[in-house]
Amino acid sequence: MKEYRILLVDDHALVRAGIRNLIDQLDGFSVAAEASGIDEAMEKLKGGQPDIVITDIDMGGDSGLDLAGRVRRQYPNVKVMILSMHSSEALVSEALQIGASAYLLKEAAPAELQIALVAVTRGENFMSPGVSTKVINRFVRTPPTQPDPLKSLTSRQIQILTLLASGRGTKEIAYELDLSDKTVAAHRAQIMERIGIRDLVGLVLFAVKHGLVKVEKP
Repeated sequence: MKEYRILLVDDHALVRAGIRNLIDQLDGFSVAAEASGIDEAMEKLKGGQPDIVITDIDMGGDSGLDLAGRVRRQYPNVKVMILSMHSSEALVSEALQIGASAYLLKEAAPAELQIALVAVTRGENFMSPGVSTKVINRFVRTPPTQPDPLKSLTSRQIQILTLLASGRGTKEIAYELDLSDKTVAAHRAQIMERIGIRDLVGLVLFAVKHGLVKVEKP
């Protein structure tokens, strides 16, 4: 059975001792080294890469998030677990964006540490329940921004779409833009394909919605 080597980073020796004691009781995991800050941790990494780095966020003048970023950039095969007393959405989101594989609260039950470590070794992500609830709630409150469909069109296609929505026919547009009828028809087909609209009425509504043409008020 593979034994996963852990670098434990925390500026409090007593905290490190308590976490080391918990890890020593787990099969398949061992604390290979300890550090109290970023510089010491990076030196320990040079001496022999662990499989997992467990780090606090607040370490005097150092930030565990800065350490996590450096580890992920320089040692991409090393997994990072954040172990912190902080559960704010901003910190959790930043940790995940940096590439941390797990975010565990110090108030968590000891059994949660083993669950998190096993998940990390499987290439999975883990967050303490209280943390994951906050992240999910934030995602629900702020849904992903929908891409602007106009960005899928070329400037020429936007020009043709505007003319189509203004009531111009294919021949009129071809004459006005000095293009062939076939070229205009090809652009029209591509426009419909790219924005997912299949009829002229839909094109007109789309153009109005995105401010390409204005509807005159009676």
